[in-house]
Amino acid sequence: MKTLDDYQAGQILLIDKPLHWTSFQAVNKLRWEIRQAFNIKKIKVGHAGTLDPLATGLLVICTGKMTKQIDTFQGQIKEYTGTIVLGGTTPSFDLETEINETFPTAHITPELIHETTTQFIGDIEQYPPVFSAIKKDGKRLYEFARAGEDVEIKPRTIHIAAFEITNIIENNVEFRVVCSKGTYIRSLANDFGKALGSGGHLSVLRRTKIGDFNVDNALSPEQFIEQLKG
Repeated sequence: MKTLDDYQAGQILLIDKPLHWTSFQAVNKLRWEIRQAFNIKKIKVGHAGTLDPLATGLLVICTGKMTKQIDTFQGQIKEYTGTIVLGGTTPSFDLETEINETFPTAHITPELIHETTTQFIGDIEQYPPVFSAIKKDGKRLYEFARAGEDVEIKPRTIHIAAFEITNIIENNVEFRVVCSKGTYIRSLANDFGKALGSGGHLSVLRRTKIGDFNVDNALSPEQFIEQLKG
């Protein structure tokens, strides 16, 4: 069982973020529980890489002096699994917003889906979603989007080391992606749909790895709290 000294000296906590939680909520919950467990007023707690509320999976959370390593962990290669739904687009590129346009999918074959992944391997230019937390002119992009304001977004160069199709069920394409920091899987889903001539959006996303950290070794927030309380 970890002591207060352990948490202050610095711990790396692997947490499996639940659906609908923000990364900020996960950090706040753990910080509050550690403070309650040891009856202290404050302790540094931070995460190494945001996950959208509609994504689940690995959050690397650091405490105490280990928070100084957050930038290092954020820069590491990440792995995701998920599902892209072909035939429709959404403004947020996922299920945060409703489908705004539909497209035919009769021309799409499994062969075409597999072939199209090759366009996205290596260094590629990617436009972040307008529904994202990136700042422009002191505001988050999603603030412009929710206010219905147009905003110019510049592309970023990202690296995709692997883009593997693991299953195809009608218009649902299941995948595994290994990518660099700064990659938006929602944008990849949108761009993949465009490349197939059918539109596409993300319906499921799970982060499975950050560097050598694996979600298989992560605890749910509830499991962490139980462990903390001994």
